[in-house]
Amino acid sequence: MAQNSSRQVGRHFLHIPGPTPVPDRILRAMDTPMIDHRGPEFAKLAKRCLDGIKTIFKTTNPVIIYTATGTGAWEGALTNTLSSGDKVLMVETGQFGALWKKMADKLGLQTELLATDWRTGVDPKVIEKRLSEDKKHEIKAVCVLHNETSTGALSPIAEIRKAIDAAGHPALFMVDTISSLASTDYRHDEWGVDVTVGGAQKGLMLPPGMSFNAISNKALEANKTSKLPKSFFDWQDMLNLNKSGFFPYTPATLMLFGLDVGITMLHEEGLDNVFARHDRLAEATRIAAKHWGLEILCKDSKYYSPTVTAILLPEGHNADQFRAMALETFNISYGASFGPFAGKYFRIGHLGDVNDATMMGCLATTEVALQLFGVPIKKGGAQAAMDYLLSQHGAAKKQAAE
Repeated sequence: MAQNSSRQVGRHFLHIPGPTPVPDRILRAMDTPMIDHRGPEFAKLAKRCLDGIKTIFKTTNPVIIYTATGTGAWEGALTNTLSSGDKVLMVETGQFGALWKKMADKLGLQTELLATDWRTGVDPKVIEKRLSEDKKHEIKAVCVLHNETSTGALSPIAEIRKAIDAAGHPALFMVDTISSLASTDYRHDEWGVDVTVGGAQKGLMLPPGMSFNAISNKALEANKTSKLPKSFFDWQDMLNLNKSGFFPYTPATLMLFGLDVGITMLHEEGLDNVFARHDRLAEATRIAAKHWGLEILCKDSKYYSPTVTAILLPEGHNADQFRAMALETFNISYGASFGPFAGKYFRIGHLGDVNDATMMGCLATTEVALQLFGVPIKKGGAQAAMDYLLSQHGAAKKQAAE
């Protein structure tokens, strides 16, 4: 390594769980002259995006496209369906579950937070039990994260829907898919979700600055009686103009060019292939971590995330210092740690436009970085991950030949 260099050589290994690397094809699509956002060419682009994004959420209902990060779409979900003082049931699966609760409090909602140890997903039985106790149906919405980005835990949305139904409860069901959409299977309509929140900067492979609300008929009905203030995030303003391919304010035109291509790329690969790729790379990452002798923060395999793996370091090894050292020495970025586990773990993102070669480079670099930082590990984790990938591709090649 050159000393006192003012430049990092080679490509940056971006392995935070979003924003994810933006493919060259999307960058080229966004590198285009500005067009009139009230003109016919824009209307065609907008309609392609408004129709195309439905296929990613797997819905036939409208999807609102916001010029905002996912936090804005959180606010849109709450303000368009609820009124001041309404009770909302939320789950503290990690940092972002806690932040959505904090937002609801600021908006004047009455929140009830079901705590976890930050090492698990949402247990449908806990939801069912709490809703069954709510005989007067005071709880107006249940809000959960499909994938808790801060901890690497995936929650079973279809099972939670069944739990809500089993309790016979009329609460709206809201789901955050910011770090799962376009990376693992998600079915807004089939799973009976009322509002799905999404973001563009992860599985959709775009820069930050665009987010979504997929909405059910039940959510649209709730919108008619919602009393929380809304202006920028107002569904009705959006829906009225979206019909003709326009927006009530100046939209992020270049982001829409990118979204159009991102959706096309996902379908060219095939959504099922996209999901299988994420599952494969996630498993390779976990195999490496376990071989190293390190503990995965998500302690139950049924909740393992296909998009991000949080790895605990042994006592006496600060994860923030490890990340800083790895960035400076190897030009690789990992996700930070939060809350009660601050400084105790780092996160490897394996979502978006990443492939097997990318992950092999990441895991080999991580193994070297861990040793350089003095973490006691068993060597060969990257090789174990490569052996797994070899077996997966070998099996696929054999199947294709039969």
